[in-house]
Amino acid sequence: MELLIKNVTAVTMDPQNPVVENCFIGIDQGKICWLSEKEPEEKAGRVVDGQGCAAMPGLVNDHTHLPMTLLRGYADDYALQEWLQDHIFPAEGRLDARCVQAGMMLGLAESIRFGTTSVTEMYFKMPTMAEVCFQAGVKANLCNGAMCFDPASYDFHKAGETLEMEEMLKSWHMVDEGRIRLDVGIHGEYTSCPAVWEQNAAYAQKHGLNIHLHLSETKKEQEECIARWGKTPARILADHGVFESRVTAAHGVWITEEDMDLLAEKKATVAHNPVSNLKLASGVAPAARMAEKGVNVALGTDGVASNNSHDLFEEIKLSALLQKGIQGDPRLVPAQQALSWATRGGAFAQGREKECGMLQKGMDADLILVDLSGVATQPVHSPVSALCYSATGREVILTMVRGRILYEKGEFKTIDVERAMAEMKNYALPRMTGRQV
Repeated sequence: MELLIKNVTAVTMDPQNPVVENCFIGIDQGKICWLSEKEPEEKAGRVVDGQGCAAMPGLVNDHTHLPMTLLRGYADDYALQEWLQDHIFPAEGRLDARCVQAGMMLGLAESIRFGTTSVTEMYFKMPTMAEVCFQAGVKANLCNGAMCFDPASYDFHKAGETLEMEEMLKSWHMVDEGRIRLDVGIHGEYTSCPAVWEQNAAYAQKHGLNIHLHLSETKKEQEECIARWGKTPARILADHGVFESRVTAAHGVWITEEDMDLLAEKKATVAHNPVSNLKLASGVAPAARMAEKGVNVALGTDGVASNNSHDLFEEIKLSALLQKGIQGDPRLVPAQQALSWATRGGAFAQGREKECGMLQKGMDADLILVDLSGVATQPVHSPVSALCYSATGREVILTMVRGRILYEKGEFKTIDVERAMAEMKNYALPRMTGRQV
């Protein structure tokens, strides 16, 4: 046994064994090999004392744009379309691979620090992102976002997004036993056309890939789609085969009851991004109702340009509180369910439900230790409640993926944060703001 965590409260997310007090968690060859109140007889190479801490599955950020860390606070207090068209898209147009690398490194460092072990990332320069994720040690489902503003000229086989997917499929998909994976990305209904939907959907089916997209994020998007096609975004995309693969639809703020039925039938996921949706005044997704109707719900931060944090604990707490407050029912989205969205829900969305999302013998050792001994989390009457309503990412003291420690007590093991900060300040920000280096 390589590592043993002792004296810890395990919040497993396993319905059959949800909380184990005074637990011993053994880890060997990247897997959980022991989880019990009993101490194993086998000696461990290292022992970590988890006194005062909760161990839980690593968090899954199921919708993010990590290189946009460069845009944190760049353009606040705008509605989505104005924010994108007038501020974000022009700045992103000046980013090169070196900028993306710097932003990705910083975004991953923050994510790991706050307990994220797996990300679903939609951005451009995918090979650069894949290299950063590989070196950082996280799990990642990576996609770009296929777009088309001139349907007459669209050629799937010559599109930049397709060429990048081909490169990724050959070089990065399923690297390190599936730690790095390729998804097919469709930016959204309002930024593309039927040829994009159909041919990317066919590509996903041909290669057995998941699909990731933005869906019904704003009222304007929803209404304009209905005016354009006579159907909601979910319905028109379904008509073109998009939901025949495993799909994660980010946001879903304005989806209808009928849309929810469709998503549930297709076993799709909605990645709920409550902080971003509030900041952009897009609305509040009916996440509790989706879950009630059988839609898988996961959580995401979106890009920090519209958040402005990669702390998924903020999303966990807010996802529970918003549903209670909006619906006037405190029983909606109990703490256990909100935590499940950030772990099991995200793992299912990524196609990783057999390897992570729970603490269970035989599963990958993707876990975090959260220190609940401080003044902000004491007393702990319920560890589940403490993790949902009291803890933040700043209480995370250890982040591990497949038994490899990526962060521990202030030390980043896999990312040179100082180098990334220097790259951001000396190269990426001057280039992004138009002051060429």
